[in-house]
Amino acid sequence: MTEFLIRPLTAKDRDPALTVINTAARWYREFLPIAAYHDPEMTPADWDAETLRMTWFGVFLRRHLLGVMGLEYVRDVALLRHAYILPKYQRRGVGLDLLDHLEAQVQGVSRILVGTYAENYKARHALEKAGYRLAADSEALLRAYYGIPEDRLRLSVTYEKLRHAT
Repeated sequence: MTEFLIRPLTAKDRDPALTVINTAARWYREFLPIAAYHDPEMTPADWDAETLRMTWFGVFLRRHLLGVMGLEYVRDVALLRHAYILPKYQRRGVGLDLLDHLEAQVQGVSRILVGTYAENYKARHALEKAGYRLAADSEALLRAYYGIPEDRLRLSVTYEKLRHAT
């Protein structure tokens, strides 16, 4: 089995991380309405703004960044945000390894939330495989814990996992 290195990302990792995010997000054009689809999905300014709220993690194979995900705490929950894996490495366990790593980092809360697009069957399947369950009221959770545009909020759902606070 391939050993991946997972570590927090630094400012030096911004450009490779943006390449991963913007490459992986291009598949959104298959299901997002034209008005909601953005290319690039994330700009350097977006990255910098998100970095103020969360810790970015990356999964590497021999110094090559394969995927990214952010961990953000909002009040009484941990949010796993911006999960992107290069298409070539999807369905190889890279995303689940990264997800497991971030879950292990979570401390002090008993609930982890992950938002994704309702039509993003790839992400939804991966989350369900990892033990996440569709939240009963996704819209309320998105409004309470996420700062996303209204058009994207209406296209999204939230998954949650309960755990023992540490």
